[in-house]
Amino acid sequence: MNRRQFLVAGVALAGSAGAPVGRAQADVDPPKATAATKGAAPKLSPPLVGSQLYGWGQYYQRDGKDLNQHLDEVLSALRDAGYDYAEGTLDVAIPENNAKFAERLRKKGLKPVSLYTGGATHILGKATETCERIAKAAREAAKAGFGIINFNTDPIGRPKTDHELEIQSDALIELGEELKGLGVRLGIHHHTPELANGAREFHSNFIRCPADKVGFCYDVHWVYRGGIGPAECLRRYSDRIVSWHLRQSRGEIWWEDLDTGDLDYSAIAEVVRERRLPQFFTVELALEGGTKITRTGVENHARSRRFVKSVFRV
Repeated sequence: MNRRQFLVAGVALAGSAGAPVGRAQADVDPPKATAATKGAAPKLSPPLVGSQLYGWGQYYQRDGKDLNQHLDEVLSALRDAGYDYAEGTLDVAIPENNAKFAERLRKKGLKPVSLYTGGATHILGKATETCERIAKAAREAAKAGFGIINFNTDPIGRPKTDHELEIQSDALIELGEELKGLGVRLGIHHHTPELANGAREFHSNFIRCPADKVGFCYDVHWVYRGGIGPAECLRRYSDRIVSWHLRQSRGEIWWEDLDTGDLDYSAIAEVVRERRLPQFFTVELALEGGTKITRTGVENHARSRRFVKSVFRV
């Protein structure tokens, strides 16, 4: 099961469980972040460190189990390992389930911080429908305390045309404005389709959209895999960062925990501190073919939490 299939399955199951689960140009220096570019502040107090539930679902799937039936034990394990939150999927089908998920987090000593979602934003009509559904769900999520919605535009199996990217940027601005009015930040997340063809769609999402409305969920490894190194990405788009997804690889294959490897997280952490960037760090231990599993998911997430503490000092 891939990330998008898992996202859809998680939302469907959330309807009965009440617990959404997760699940990817001019070369100029960016302007310095200001109060205007930061937009509405989340109802949150960083630094906070969380875990994306997509990777947990993969671990349970390997054992022939359903994450939704074991979610409470995962939340307990995250709390015990020192995490502050779990990032699940925004339930757009039954918006009130987002409040139920927040309550489930709180019962385990965790916070409602961010939710992940996706949708089609490149077709007239469909784009508006996508934004309206997300905004409706986000209203309930905001009431429950969530302050960040991380959003990945749907890939379509080919490069999007300039006209489609224009429609998409208008939709993202519309969505960002709506969320900002709720006190929620929109962070655009990317997988490799958006980073193809010289990262054309990746750059378009930012060049066409103002930073105060359309932020950046910086999934460091997906962007790196798409050909943009951390130094370049931080130089160009650090003013947009709303949240982070953290993963590591060795020999270009995803590693089982967050540790040293292909990405120099120490250098990234220095930039975070120097520029005082938002510190909502979500560890996502996704698995792929070739990932060597030598420990349990609980052990790997505990080790990863210690790594974040040692490197990012949070």
